[in-house]
Amino acid sequence: MTLNAARRVWTALVMTCAAALIAFGFNFLLIPHRLLSGGVSGVSMLLSYATGLDTGILYFALNLPILIWGWFALGHAFIAWSIYAVAVTSFLIRIAPVHSLAADPILAAVFGGVAFGIGAGLALRYGGSSGGIDIIATIVTRHREVPIGMLLFLMNMSIVLLQALMSEDWEGAMYSLLSMYVSGKAIDMIHIRQLKVTAFIISCDPYRLLEKLRRLPRGVSIVPIKGGYTGEDKVMLMTVTTRYELSTLRAMIRKHDPKAFVNIVETVSVMGDFRKV
Repeated sequence: MTLNAARRVWTALVMTCAAALIAFGFNFLLIPHRLLSGGVSGVSMLLSYATGLDTGILYFALNLPILIWGWFALGHAFIAWSIYAVAVTSFLIRIAPVHSLAADPILAAVFGGVAFGIGAGLALRYGGSSGGIDIIATIVTRHREVPIGMLLFLMNMSIVLLQALMSEDWEGAMYSLLSMYVSGKAIDMIHIRQLKVTAFIISCDPYRLLEKLRRLPRGVSIVPIKGGYTGEDKVMLMTVTTRYELSTLRAMIRKHDPKAFVNIVETVSVMGDFRKV
């Protein structure tokens, strides 16, 4: 088996585990207490509670148009793994029984959020996503600077408010908010906390790697440096990207220069044009 084939097999196993964690959080912790997760998955759960339709089917149906949009707007590798993760998650939600493992709704909210967050974080870390807002955020941030965190917050608040108004269960809505908060923290722990990151790349063949990085939607800067031990004059590549595109950047560097030294740091804020011009 070649190295690339082994990596694809490993990624498939990780995506399957990620999907299993999400389905576990749904069917064994959140759904038995009629709680919600965030984003598109929360909408699918809310519709399921209101209509009685299967959550797995709704989860796939709501993600399908977003995945199609992403297929044409983003790289096929990212969307292909996202399709795989969404399909496996939907299948597992559909076949797994809904059974409560926690009688206390607080425990269900916390550990359901942990399971969902770890699953979604793993999918992002290995070059895919659990669908929904992650794909939308990747597309939107490629074209304009928008506050994705605020948009996600407003979307989740709207879902929770609808849940409270439909069920008249404000306590359950607050448990759902707790679950969303915990899942967000779990994603940050597994993947990366800040929306934007800066990569500093020192390569033995920087200009060959530069040509590859220019295909990405972000700009790349060339910084002259001098080796501290060798005293050699070198160049360092610097690029700012989003956490949704980080796995693509890592894969590209690993493919074209596996010996490159890469330092990735979280970026709190960016001023000026963030897109490639």
